[in-house]
Amino acid sequence: MRLILSATARIAALVGLLLVALPGAAKELYRYVNAEGNKVIAYQVPPDFVRNGYEVLSEKGVILRVVPAQLGDDERASLSEQERLAREEEGERERLRKWDETLLLRYSTVEDIEAARDRALRDLRIRVSILRGKLRSLKQQVENYQALAADQERMGSTVNPEHLSAIEDLRSEIVSTERAIDDRQNEIAAVDAEYGRDIERFATLLDIVEMRRSMVVEDG
Repeated sequence: MRLILSATARIAALVGLLLVALPGAAKELYRYVNAEGNKVIAYQVPPDFVRNGYEVLSEKGVILRVVPAQLGDDERASLSEQERLAREEEGERERLRKWDETLLLRYSTVEDIEAARDRALRDLRIRVSILRGKLRSLKQQVENYQALAADQERMGSTVNPEHLSAIEDLRSEIVSTERAIDDRQNEIAAVDAEYGRDIERFATLLDIVEMRRSMVVEDG
């Protein structure tokens, strides 16, 4: 009987040693905030308080990990909106930085920008002038073919099919040319507006530079 008890005791001792040695054997504690706003330490977090977040502690009170609070739909939407606005602000700052850098590298004065604008607009207006000349020529050709067709009808002859086909081709080209003229006109307006923004921004940069110079002189 004594041998049996001794063997049982040894088994119990070995099991105890194994439990101590196992890393997961130690129980974890949880610290959470209850309904009254007080911090509570327990062996489990009540389901109603899980979404509020909690801390996982060792038996000695060392924080092992933190489980953050769960965000609701409105909170997540608000956070996403804040992140979106922050990204937009950062993007706008970067856009202005690159814009300023380009302006300062390319131009020395507002007059430089105005001269560049005038050159760009002059080239575009020349293209429009060429297109308008082409348009007048196309319309004249249509009138010529129409006159030939009218003469053939008055003479009782059948209108030449090639003339009719040429008229249709010319009218199609007229539509295409008119569209090209509209595109160039829109481009002129866009280029003029873009250079206007450059001039305004460059003037602002000059004002900032002058203001900083004045501050340096005052400090000196």
